[in-house]
Amino acid sequence: MTTAPRQLVVIGDSSVYGWGDQEGGGWCERLRRQWMTIPSAPVVYGLGVRGDGLERIAQRWQQEWGCRGELRRQQPDGLLLSVGLNDSARVGRPDGRQQLSADAFRFGLEQLLTSMTPVTQVMVMGLGVVDEAVMPFADCLWYSNQEVAVHEAQLEEACLEVDVPFLSLHRAMGMEPDWLTWLEPDGIHLNSRGHQWIHQRLQDWKPILNWAGFEQDHQLTPMMS
Repeated sequence: MTTAPRQLVVIGDSSVYGWGDQEGGGWCERLRRQWMTIPSAPVVYGLGVRGDGLERIAQRWQQEWGCRGELRRQQPDGLLLSVGLNDSARVGRPDGRQQLSADAFRFGLEQLLTSMTPVTQVMVMGLGVVDEAVMPFADCLWYSNQEVAVHEAQLEEACLEVDVPFLSLHRAMGMEPDWLTWLEPDGIHLNSRGHQWIHQRLQDWKPILNWAGFEQDHQLTPMMS
């Protein structure tokens, strides 16, 4: 009897959707295509919705995750969460009200992780960088790297408390000398090079490789240069 492959549900915003990556479809799509070339690798379901923040993901995750077990009475084995960038934005002006304050984000995130972790293996992604010089986005939202860093810190601390693997991104990406060239003109969406950078980080991230059942010394072949 053939054993069905494991399923990884990736839930998040436009980063998961792959907006801006006209070459590879985004880091999640790059991961999906790459794993398709590996026998018995998990199936990846990318469930990104542009503009989503923590509250909207909390509303939809269970239904979307629960219906992708593929076989009767089965549910996906893993969930990769990518959320927080949209919550960090300020409305109307640089010092305006945040979409979701750091404290509210932390509280909601803890509740979300508490509901997810008993039913599936959860892993969490960090946040990307933004170009503050081209704000506001959509003529009304102001993103800043300082606010993004605060929200990523909330992600990391919440994950540490419940022993959920966390992949930090914001600081490492911001230390790259050419990170500004990895952004679309709107200042918040990564282009193909930015998505490729995140995909490379995922290829080297032991928690997701171990969950997928790959050997620790298994080197994944990059799909695109």
